Amino acid sequence: MTDVTLITKPDCHLCDVAREVINHTIAELPDAEADRITVTEKSISDDAALHAEWWEKIPVVLIDGELHGHWRVSQDRLRAALTAAAA
Repeated sequence: MTDVTLITKPDCHLCDVAREVINHTIAELPDAEADRITVTEKSISDDAALHAEWWEKIPVVLIDGELHGHWRVSQDRLRAALTAAAA
């Protein structure tokens, strides 16, 4: 399984865009790959530790707990990372 974590904050336009990119990218993957991906969303407003670590880089995307990117999510780069994680 591959876990994608999207770290967000309330009223964040870039977070909305990142969520759409993640969902669209996963939807375009072959079913065998997409079925092995879980997406978890966490808000820095609910977790002081997340806030302390990521507040200035929101949105943040982690893949299997490792930083994939922040601020803007590239669909091509995300697709490549998810495909590599599935291999």
